[in-house]
Amino acid sequence: MYFAALLARTEDGWEASDTELLDNVETLSDLADLAREAAAEDDTVLVLIEQEDAWFGVVRIDGEDDPRIYVSDAAAAARSSYGEILLTDELLGREPGDDGPDLDALDLDGTEDGEDEDEDDEDVTAGAGGSGEAVPHGPVGDAQVLDDLGVSEKELKALSEDALTEIAESLGASEVLETVR
Repeated sequence: MYFAALLARTEDGWEASDTELLDNVETLSDLADLAREAAAEDDTVLVLIEQEDAWFGVVRIDGEDDPRIYVSDAAAAARSSYGEILLTDELLGREPGDDGPDLDALDLDGTEDGEDEDEDDEDVTAGAGGSGEAVPHGPVGDAQVLDDLGVSEKELKALSEDALTEIAESLGASEVLETVR
């Protein structure tokens, strides 16, 4: 089960709206455009996404600046359609168009020809587009995305269950988030 909400900062505090991302969004650019539409002028908009206890993501849009993204577990997010939107080549440290490992050189068990399964330390997880790129387990992105809003990098990385609720509490937006939950 997924939950996604937009939190837009206004003069009067935070305003929340839920969103069905899959209906309106196919790329990070689409997501940024959707968030900018929710903003009053160039105010901050946060897109909060979670998949039950598997992973959560925060996308911050400040005016026309590039989106800042944090994903709590890239490997888990790579297995979801919402996560694929957030896990850009840049976020994962790949060159655009990098197709990942040479799948022809892999045996059916996923190891390279002549390689013992136990020697394979690199986890290969189907990533954006299902092309089999290496996607790290654990957090990726800008862990300081909420520093100036009261959620430090250390606090953000320590969140797990009910992460979005805890983020909203720190922002003073828990009541407005609960109205769209």
